[in-house]
Formats: sequence, C-alpha cells, structure tokens
Amino acid sequence: MNNADLIVATLKAAGVRHGFGVPSGNVLPMVEAMQAGGVDFVLTAHEGSAGFCADVTGRMTGAPGFAIATLGPGATNLATGVGSAYLDRSPMIALTCNLNTDQLGRRIQMYIDHHALFKPITKASFALREGSIAETMQRAIEIAMSEPQGPVHLDLPEDVAVAMASEAAPNIVAGAPIVTISADAVFEDAAGILAAAKRPLALVGMSAMRMADPALLRTFVERHGLPFASTTMAKGLIDEDHPLSVGCIERGCRQLQRQLIRDADLVIGLGYDTIETEAEAWIGDTPLLQIDIEAVDVDETVTVAGAVTGDLDASFARLNAMPPAINDWTEEEIAARRDAFQQALRPAIDPLCPHQVIDAVRDALPRDGVLSFDVGAHTHQIASQWTAHAPRTFLITNGWSSMGFGLPGAIAAKLARPDLPVACIVGDGCFQMTCGEVAVARRQNLAIPFVILNDQWLSLIRVKQTRRQYADYGMRLLDDPADAANRTPAHYFDVPAVGVTDLAGLQAELTKAFAADGPTVIEAYVDSAHYMDTVFD
Repeated sequence: MNNADLIVATLKAAGVRHGFGVPSGNVLPMVEAMQAGGVDFVLTAHEGSAGFCADVTGRMTGAPGFAIATLGPGATNLATGVGSAYLDRSPMIALTCNLNTDQLGRRIQMYIDHHALFKPITKASFALREGSIAETMQRAIEIAMSEPQGPVHLDLPEDVAVAMASEAAPNIVAGAPIVTISADAVFEDAAGILAAAKRPLALVGMSAMRMADPALLRTFVERHGLPFASTTMAKGLIDEDHPLSVGCIERGCRQLQRQLIRDADLVIGLGYDTIETEAEAWIGDTPLLQIDIEAVDVDETVTVAGAVTGDLDASFARLNAMPPAINDWTEEEIAARRDAFQQALRPAIDPLCPHQVIDAVRDALPRDGVLSFDVGAHTHQIASQWTAHAPRTFLITNGWSSMGFGLPGAIAAKLARPDLPVACIVGDGCFQMTCGEVAVARRQNLAIPFVILNDQWLSLIRVKQTRRQYADYGMRLLDDPADAANRTPAHYFDVPAVGVTDLAGLQAELTKAFAADGPTVIEAYVDSAHYMDTVFD
C-alpha cells in the first residue's frame, strides 16, 4: 500500500464514496488509488464544479465531501467550490496534488503556495508528509466534521503519494461534539422571554439543518404554537405545508416578510446563522432571542433579548421540557399572511414567466424530490415560491452565493441519493458557466431535468442597474431575443435539449425527462419582467 492508497482507505472509512475533480499527471496516483480502493472518481468539466459537488455531497450524506485538483490553476479553480463549503458550512476534504517535495517553493511551472491560497476559505490547511499521513488525515476529517462544519485543505506532493506507506489507516471519529450547553439560568430566562411575548415569530436557520434529531425543532415550534419562517438554506427542515409556516425571508417580495417580522414582538432564531443574511437588514426594532451553536453575531442596532448557546439537540431537549407559552397568533392570520405572500410572488403575466416554470417543476417533482438551483434573479423567486417538504431537498449556496452551483449540485445530489428524483433550475447565465457538466450527468446516466430559464439577460444585475437608475448596459446574453422562440436545440454532448415557450410544452417535457435514462436540457424561454417587482420588493 502506498500513501495514496492509505489516504483513500481513510476517506472510505470516513464514509466517502465519490471524489470529484479534473486530473493532471500529479493527480493520477490518487485516481489509481481511488479505483483500487473503491472510491469512485467522477470527472467534472471544471474544478470549481468538483468543489460544488463535494459541498453538496457533504450536505447530503453526513460524511465529508471529497474534491481533488492539480496544482496552480487546478487549485485556483477548485477554490471557488471550497469557498462555498466554507461559508455554507459543508464538511469537505479538498486535496491538491503537487510537485515533488524537493521542488516545492521554487519558481517552477504552475507552482503557487496552496496553503496561502486556501487558508482564508478553509478551517485548516495541512501538508501531507511521509510518516504522518494517518495522523494528518484523522485530524483533517475530525476538523471538517466538527461544528461549525466546513472544508479542510490537504496538499499532497507526488513523491509522497507514490511512496510506500509506513503507517496503518487511522481510526476515524465523526467529529468533535459540541459539549457546551448554557447554564440553567439561561434556559429559565429564555422561557421567561418567550412566555412574555404576545406575538413571537420563529426563524429556522442553517445550523439547525445539522441537528442529529431535527424533530426536536418541530416539537419546539408546535409546543409553543409559533409561526415560523425559514432562511433559504433551512427550507424543508420543517415541512413548509405545516399550518404554522409563513415562508422564506429575505428573498422574493421580502418587504412583506419584513413587515411580518416587525409586526411580531419577538424573533426566536432557531439555529440562525448570520452568514445567510445579517439580522440588521430585516429585524428592525423587534428583539431577538437566539438559540444557536455559536454566540449571536449582530451589531448594536439589534436588541438581543437573550441567547442560548451550545449543542442544539441538547438545548431544544431542555426547552421542550419547559411549560408551553401562549401567544395571540391565530391560524386564520397565519394562513392569510402566507397566502398573501405567495400570491404576490405570482403576478398575472401572459407569456411564459419564471414563476410558472418554477410551479411546473414543483408539480412534476415528487414531494421527496430534490431541487438544486443556481444564483441570480431566479434564486429570489425560487427561494420564496418553492414549497420544500423535507430536509436536504432544497440545495443552493447562500453564504457563498456563487453562480455555477446548480448543475454540479444536482449531479452530486443524484449520486449521493440515487433513490430520490432530482431536478435542476438555472438561469441562462449560469448555464453558460457550467454547461459542460451536463456531459458528466450523461456519463453517469443520471435522469436529471436541467431546466434553463432563458430570459436573455443577467436579470439580477439588470434589476440592480434599473434600481440605481443606471443604463441596462452589457447584461444581454442573446443578441436577437425576438428570434428566441424559433430556436429549438437538438442535443448537447448526446444530452437531449428541447426548447419550450408555453406551460403545456414544459409540462410534457418534464414528464418525459423524469422517465428518461439520462439527463435532459429543457430551455424555457421566459418573460422575466416581474423580477422588477418581486426580487427586492
């Protein structure tokens, strides 16, 4: 067994089943070890996509995702996906394969300081060296899996990879548990704050997505009769069909949700992570009771009524043992607020428009199906409009918010959970960035409909230009939008590609796509005029 074999054996013991990347000569010893060791190497079109795939794999499986790249430009490309895992709290091992040890630090082709590159966007960056491979791997996996979870970078010189291993594979631990929990007096204060509130509103955030027993969260909400909203990353942790659900905050039609928050007399942050959107933007004068794994992160404009900090499962178990509070919300008011929000997101428009496409995909995808989508104007619409029924079925990058996430995210989700149907919605700008990844879905025979919202613009930037009274200059993606409806592509790298211009055509193509033996690209030509009214209003 060489050191590359040892690394693969350690990753497999940690639950890793796929590794994503683009090889070079330096990477080949690792690819060979992956083949021999039973960890599938998935060739992506771009290293950034490999990073996004590893990010989503970490979210979906509970084991660290794994991405691999060569030195220099391979590493810099990979950094985009690693940054996503860092700010979105996804466990990952990011491995760069480097020159031989005696060449490190010299002015040699492609060489850069990988540790300097990855230091700001990882929890740790380690050099793999002979004699300490097992110890370093064990430490890296433990750090990646410890809260707050995130990526760890490892750098592997080629001579180290091919050298015979002098160590045995280490014992793998799941990650250091959060052992802290607030004092009894803190829980008593929190219970008193909640009991005194007449119109409390719960906000479910991304930290709660990593609870061992998320049912504790639902019990807390139901026990106290709390209407609840969610952040983008936490959608589905409690089924959004729940009668207490009021939808997503800080996305489409956000002003309606901000008014709801300001009509409350207490916001209870349930695993709310500031990285999703800072509380200063939306909370106004409403005080905050924070329940999270880390100390609350707000500025002096936010009134913090109380804070329970530590392991969320333990915290909610304690809170659920306390007497339930009573509030003044009625089922009728909660339903009216939810319905008004959803209606505002769907203005009447004659041509095919984004909200119709989104609803059609939601109708075609089973309740337990997974949606992966990208960043742009459609992100705001989807986040507010989509109904998520289960955890980890709604995949987006929010903390990092990088275009290019949607396609690789869908591929990784389907590989991690082949038993679940997966769909992908991206904008035309996002598709241009990552269209090569549909060939990956074809090689893997993944039946994923890739639905492209083709509105001929970088619409989110166009909305921002208009609101700042700038000219809508430089953001058009199609030179002749009038001819768009007459363009019907046939295939892309053996992936069927169809164009649709009406709702019936879209519904028919979605039905065929979910029944196919591989991916389908569905290009929906849409009128995105309503983004001007829904994205930031």
